[in-house]
Amino acid sequence: MKELDNILARAVENNDAPFLVAALANSKKTLWSGAAGDSIAGTPANTETVFGIYSMTKAIGATAAMILVERGQLNLDTPVENTLPEFADLKLLEGFDGDTPLLRTPTKKATVRQLATHTSGLVYEFWNADIKKYLEVTGLASVLSGQKASLNYPTVFEPGERWDYGIGIDWLGQIVEAIDGRRIDAFCQQEIFDVLNMPDTRFELEGTMSARRAGVSIRGEDGNFGPLDLAPPSNPEVYGMGYCLYSTAPDYLRFLRALLNNGELDDQRILTPESVATLTANQIGDLRVKKMTSVIPALTADVDIFSGVEKTHSLGFLRLEADVPGMRAAGSQGWAGVANTHFWFDPKNDIAAVLFTQSLPFVEPPFMKVYEQFERAVYAAT
Repeated sequence: MKELDNILARAVENNDAPFLVAALANSKKTLWSGAAGDSIAGTPANTETVFGIYSMTKAIGATAAMILVERGQLNLDTPVENTLPEFADLKLLEGFDGDTPLLRTPTKKATVRQLATHTSGLVYEFWNADIKKYLEVTGLASVLSGQKASLNYPTVFEPGERWDYGIGIDWLGQIVEAIDGRRIDAFCQQEIFDVLNMPDTRFELEGTMSARRAGVSIRGEDGNFGPLDLAPPSNPEVYGMGYCLYSTAPDYLRFLRALLNNGELDDQRILTPESVATLTANQIGDLRVKKMTSVIPALTADVDIFSGVEKTHSLGFLRLEADVPGMRAAGSQGWAGVANTHFWFDPKNDIAAVLFTQSLPFVEPPFMKVYEQFERAVYAAT
């Protein structure tokens, strides 16, 4: 595993990332972990470093919903508005007349499944110019604000028409709350984090987590990283399950190992094998995940992971439909957080791995080069 350590060290030395923490496991145990660089000035990164994991929260939100499906309390094909009547008030944005949004009522009703799979019509402003403009001209706060009203993005296509990445999981968390009665943070704590022994995965920084939290950096025009004040909102009106968690590399790896092990880890179960199969199956049929073109390049590059490889979406993850030679196999699942926390798990080869930093732009080419080197080295070593 020495080459994995070398890849991390070279990446930091070459300014491809400000620092890195990574870990590798199979369903039975952790196989390797490593780190390079300082998580904050003068503090070396290590496996106890705490990260804002942003969209890696989505897999937790989908798992929470799957727990309710397993218990017979939630049907994936139920219209969202049956549980959350306010969802019926969302309009479909067709464009603009100058600065006036052109809105209409959708002809179809979005389902719970479509929320989870990014096929509901709800999309992010980072990769959609119309939603970016809508927030600007209406003054609606970004969903990242944690305000309940900020969930009320218009949709941009009819439910089921295509895949496009957005805020559906934030609404999904509200469904879990409405059905279960517990707030989503309490539900996830009691049903997932405590069960899997994930002490550093939290909605708020607790105990020593604040002291161990990594700083966030953004690459400037000169090519160097500078500090950026970026964090999920503390004690928001709504914990958005699209972005609101903190975690560590070992904690998140325990979650992935449980899924590799059909829902169980260390004799503690969060889902049945049948539920894990549903969670990780292609849930969008003939639709495919396409390239996401950035409209805010300072924050994110274009997202075109495994370009040319067929990709679908399960309830919780991006899913590959073909093997990638020297890398992950068909059926592998993965995703990332906007500050460049990345993960995948490969059931066919019994591999799970995480590669974390805290930097923007998301998926910028220097980082993605390192990610590919890391993944190829993982498969070469296992």
